[in-house]
Amino acid sequence: MIVTILRTAVLYLFVTLAIRLMGKRQIGEMQPNELVVTLLISEIAAIPLQDNTQPVLNGVVAVFVLVILEIGVSALALKSFHVRKFMSGASVLLVRDGVPDQKALRRVRMTVLDLIELLRAQNVFDIATVAFAVLEVNGGLSVLLKSPDQPATARDVGAKPESDGLPLPVVSDGKLVPDSVRALQIAPAAVEKLLADDGLTVDRVFLMTLDRYGNRRIVPKEVP
Repeated sequence: MIVTILRTAVLYLFVTLAIRLMGKRQIGEMQPNELVVTLLISEIAAIPLQDNTQPVLNGVVAVFVLVILEIGVSALALKSFHVRKFMSGASVLLVRDGVPDQKALRRVRMTVLDLIELLRAQNVFDIATVAFAVLEVNGGLSVLLKSPDQPATARDVGAKPESDGLPLPVVSDGKLVPDSVRALQIAPAAVEKLLADDGLTVDRVFLMTLDRYGNRRIVPKEVP
């Protein structure tokens, strides 16, 4: 009995440390690769608990390898859009100007009823009021309402929003985001020109968002 308690305590502490090292978020906010690693860790940790003949060290080593792999993949994803897209997938635009994109729905294997249910969860009961609805890689749905249907804030009381532009990240940590550039139907050179107008280059920008109307927000990189 004492051996079982000690084995359980060791694995509990180590798995907790592993999850902390990976900086895990809530289950609903995890990327696909993060969820896979979390599930594998729970399964591997359960083996020594269920079978006392299995050395605890085997489970500890396996969990440690998974943590190293996850940290390594996360580091690569920060540097490469291709790795990030392969491991986590990409967001999908499901609704544009109140019209569901049927091809996109088929691609993500979602029915229009599923879409309407997700919209209702966002307190949107009329799809015609939706300017854009984006299915994020973690399964959440981000919704931007059309201008007349957007709730007023203290900032724009008495002022009508001018556009339904969806700001997309076109530069992230000094690199162009190809998917966003294609979605906005602009050339990479056009993004570089916009930055040049502000006296910046792509490699000096931490974040730049741009919408289809040309509205942009730029956050330069901090100088170390």
